[in-house]
Amino acid sequence: MNFIKLPLSIILCFLLTAVFAQEEDIFGISAKAKNPKSESGMGNVARNVLEMLSVELSGGGAYQQFGTSFYSANPSLYPFSRYQNLDGDPLDITEENPLDMKGGDWMFPIWNGGVRINLFNLLTIGGGYGQESGNLSPIQGDNYQFNFEGANYRASKVYGTIGLVLYDANRRRAFLNWRYRNYSSSNLYMQSELRQRAKQNYPWRFVLEAELGKLNLKEAYRGIDSRFPNGPVSSVPRLLASDENYYGLGLRIERDFSEYTKMFIKGGADFRKFTYAAADFSEVQDLDQKLYALQFGLAVRFPGTKRCKIAGCGVVMKHMHNGIEYRGSGIFNFQDRKVGQWY
Repeated sequence: MNFIKLPLSIILCFLLTAVFAQEEDIFGISAKAKNPKSESGMGNVARNVLEMLSVELSGGGAYQQFGTSFYSANPSLYPFSRYQNLDGDPLDITEENPLDMKGGDWMFPIWNGGVRINLFNLLTIGGGYGQESGNLSPIQGDNYQFNFEGANYRASKVYGTIGLVLYDANRRRAFLNWRYRNYSSSNLYMQSELRQRAKQNYPWRFVLEAELGKLNLKEAYRGIDSRFPNGPVSSVPRLLASDENYYGLGLRIERDFSEYTKMFIKGGADFRKFTYAAADFSEVQDLDQKLYALQFGLAVRFPGTKRCKIAGCGVVMKHMHNGIEYRGSGIFNFQDRKVGQWY
């Protein structure tokens, strides 16, 4: 009896070894993604943090509207004139009944460069620097218009953003699970359809984004002040100025081309406040600006996983060598490709 048990135990040992060998990474290659990206613990943390960051560059155009409720006891101190009905009634405004004036013009180009941090595919936090330029047309009300002295407008801005991810691949999977909730788990056809749809590559992302920033006017109208008769231009006060922070809201639509690169389009509105000083700087008029912008951009996420440099390793997907994760493709390609992505 013992003679029979011994061969059976040996056979069982070989069978278990064969089973575990199938699960082992005997070639040093694995498609599992949740593995260390560096040999050291600190290096792994640093690479995971680095992978949350992305840089982006965008450009586009906008339509801007200026508006004001104009009142002054001395309208002659402003570039204020009648543009039609020259023989009409004289200007009749009071502090309680100001003259509402509006005007608009196009702004082009607008460009921004910034950094974004992705927090758990739920929130994005970022900031950046941008520039904008364009023309300022006269603003009009009734038979009068406010003529800006010059047509050029150029400003830079520093801003911060916070975004809420409204819909992406994860939320699509949750929506599909909710949609198929009434089908029984024994309904193999519908459960198979759910799994196939959930595994499909969904490259779109919709983000609601808020922006807060500060404008710095590069070209603005300056006056002539007797206090600075011979002073440099920088010492002459600006007629048009912006001293308050602005805020904006927008919708950002992103399209992934790989795990690390994406294109996006962003549309939104900024709300800003300006002041326009009288010729003798004795008083100012408050101006409100609404900027409706549309921008196109490219974003690149920093790869936290190192590119595989081992000679003879032709794996194009994410894989492992000696317990460390490597990627086998460039950042413009999908790392773990599916059907239809082998390009």
